[in-house]
Amino acid sequence: MKILAFQGSPRIGGNTDLLLDSFLKGAEEAGAIIEKIYLYRVEIGPCIECGECDDTGECVISDDMKNIYPKIDAADVIVMASPIFFYNISSRTQALVERSQARWVCKYVLKKEPPFGREKQGIFLSLGATKGKKLFEGAQRVIRYFFDAVYARYEGGLFYRGIEKKGDIKKHPSALKEAYALGKAVGEGTPPETWPLVRDPSP
Repeated sequence: MKILAFQGSPRIGGNTDLLLDSFLKGAEEAGAIIEKIYLYRVEIGPCIECGECDDTGECVISDDMKNIYPKIDAADVIVMASPIFFYNISSRTQALVERSQARWVCKYVLKKEPPFGREKQGIFLSLGATKGKKLFEGAQRVIRYFFDAVYARYEGGLFYRGIEKKGDIKKHPSALKEAYALGKAVGEGTPPETWPLVRDPSP
């Protein structure tokens, strides 16, 4: 089991980072091979809509995304972790999503089969400071389409409201334990339908 995790918060050691680490701890202890990429420590620009990938399915922008595409292709599970900023994912997370256009072309225009002949699973971990009913609605839709573009099935995720200051996730009564339990279940290779996650984060 290969798990590729993207940490989309600019705050290293913050709430999103801690939540993702709990997930990865559970997964690794269950035997999974994990890799964590801090999106604010790599150079990924947004899609510039040049159309160069339309014929080849390959992005021509020369940045760190060149090394990330093959990691996405090789993963069994992709985990996206991002805080909510103004009811949306962070800008670096959005850049990663936009650059999945090349894989969307592979899938829907060039009709290529999934890399390594298999579909992946996708998981979204997210939290936000406010408690709005629709806090995760738009972001979840964006992430769902990202996963679809990279040949992954969106399974759901974990979502937490009212978490703002650095380290506040530690005060939550269940968040880190839930992330660990989810990671352990994923790492053990249990069927996705049994994973302890949320598919609809509305209260």
